[in-house]
Parts: sequence; C-alpha cells; structure tokens
Amino acid sequence: MKFSIIVNGAPWSSPAAFSALKFAEAVVESDHEIYRLFFFQDGVHNGSAFAVAPQDEVDIPKRWQALISKHKLDAVVCAASALKHGLLDAGEAARYDKDGHNLLPGFDISGLGQLVDALNQADRVVTFVN
Repeated sequence: MKFSIIVNGAPWSSPAAFSALKFAEAVVESDHEIYRLFFFQDGVHNGSAFAVAPQDEVDIPKRWQALISKHKLDAVVCAASALKHGLLDAGEAARYDKDGHNLLPGFDISGLGQLVDALNQADRVVTFVN
C-alpha cells in the first residue's frame, strides 16, 4: 500500500509531529511505501534547521531528516506556510533578499499542487493535526 502523510503540527507544540514520525517509521519498516510527506501549516517547522531540542527530548526535525535521507523519501514543505513561518531554502532566501536559509537538507519547498498529487497517487492519505 502506498501512503501519503500530511503533517500539520509543529515538532513540540502538539503530539501530531511525533505521531506522524512514528507512523512513517512503521510504514517504511513494513511492506508498504510512502509516496510523499507533506508538511503544512505549523507542520513546516519540522523542516527547520534552526530548531534545537532540549537534551531530554526527542529531536523530531533531526529524526525526520534521518528518515527522509535513509529511505530517500519525498518530503515537501508547503511554500505559503513555509514563507509565513519564516522557513526558507537557499532559492527562496535569494528571491526575497534574505541573508540566510534554514530548511533542513532533504526537504523541498513547493506548492499545494504537490499535495494534490500526493492525494491522487496514494492508496491512503493519513493526516496528523494538532
């Protein structure tokens, strides 16, 4: 079975991001596959390179990055949500004349067309919200 996973929760403000991460890890360890991870609304913070987890907590963005890298997953951060929350890749930083970028490697910024495609291509879509 092919899953698309939508993450709407920030890493530490709700259980949504960690629940989505655990679900995604279970999917890739099974006979199923992930078509796309789509980070939307506050969920874009899961792709932030500037987030620092307290020493006694799970570093959720780092875990997402490791999962994406290890399994070569398609991880998309919604462009409108990313810009609104101050999350930029190098291209967007240059486009808006900003001094730096903070999107973790492995994540891509793209539009809602990628979400529509994820909905169409997956057998199942699972959304994790606050």
